[in-house]
Amino acid sequence: MSVTDTLASQEIIDREHAVVFQTYRRISVAIDRAEGMRIYDVDGKAYLDMLGGIAVNALGHSHRRIIEAVEHQIRRYMHVSNVFYQEPQVALAEQLVTASGYPRVFFSNSGAESTDGAMKIARRFGSATGRYDIIGFSGGFHGRTYGALSVMDKPLYKDGMGPFLPNTLVLPYNDVDALESRVDENTAAIMLEFLQGEGGITEATQEFIDAIWRLKQQYGFLVIADEVQSGIGRTGDFFAFERYGVRPDVVTIAKAMGGGLPLGGILATNEAAALLDRGMHGTTYGGNPVACVAGSIVMDEVMSGMMDHVREVGEYLHGRLRELQSQFPELVREIRGRGCMQGIVLTQDAAPFIPRLLECGVIANATAGTVIRLVPPFIITRSDIDELHAALTAVFASA
Repeated sequence: MSVTDTLASQEIIDREHAVVFQTYRRISVAIDRAEGMRIYDVDGKAYLDMLGGIAVNALGHSHRRIIEAVEHQIRRYMHVSNVFYQEPQVALAEQLVTASGYPRVFFSNSGAESTDGAMKIARRFGSATGRYDIIGFSGGFHGRTYGALSVMDKPLYKDGMGPFLPNTLVLPYNDVDALESRVDENTAAIMLEFLQGEGGITEATQEFIDAIWRLKQQYGFLVIADEVQSGIGRTGDFFAFERYGVRPDVVTIAKAMGGGLPLGGILATNEAAALLDRGMHGTTYGGNPVACVAGSIVMDEVMSGMMDHVREVGEYLHGRLRELQSQFPELVREIRGRGCMQGIVLTQDAAPFIPRLLECGVIANATAGTVIRLVPPFIITRSDIDELHAALTAVFASA
């Protein structure tokens, strides 16, 4: 029996269809509660969560320390605006500075807001010398605001939405020739994910990154790293770009940082941060104190050995997925990614496999057409991975 066959779930689904914009392809689960690695629907069925709120719930669901910190902060105050100095913001900013090595932090509410803020830094930087071009890459995903969409090539998000920002362009990812033929003295910034999420868990090649930095030295543009999905320890390193031996000027973050609450940010060098003076950028809710205390718990846990765990379980997950590739060579083409950000690349459309996994009690999603994306909470165990393996085996065997 499908979860949507029960009255309680179906009633909620029908009510949603009647009153909410129909912009989401929702998984047919009406959620009652969630704890740790598990989500429970209103009919009592439990699911292993390999989606983690789309790479958000780094510490799992209903984490005790996050709940305690949030409850304490709510009783103090929930919102006062950025007109005031607030300890929760300062404390989290200090943690981020220590962990990242970047001296300045701007808080936003989301990854898309962080993208637009970073693009404003790039435009401000370029305005002094008359350079305005901002370059993104195919397969990238930076949000759904106009700034973000302007440096993406996703027809689903862009068709009928233009015109987009001028002096923006999208080049082929990992294509050194295309990069070298288009970057010039008009380039203000390059924005990229070193490990693409929506793009199918696709990693940048070292050759590609080396070419970007060679051109950066020649033309002096900014590099903006989008670590919204891959950052805050998800790959087993604090940032995905760390393995490439480079250091971007600006880094956008969100998702895992809030532990489940809306929280994003921009990390920058002193020089890049100074480009936005008082009044040039702001947000009403960004750096909300309740979200910031949750973020501080996430940072404390991530920096207290959790990345070692992510690396360890990531290697185990990769190995178990490789076993599936060997067992189903005609179906599984490739295994990509690292840590708690991995993808199963299929030889066919991945979307039909998601409801089949759901029937086996596993939540995941499909991206880039043929990729099953796995971005679980960092607390995942080997036992959870074995459960995932069993479900995937059953689903693939019946394909």
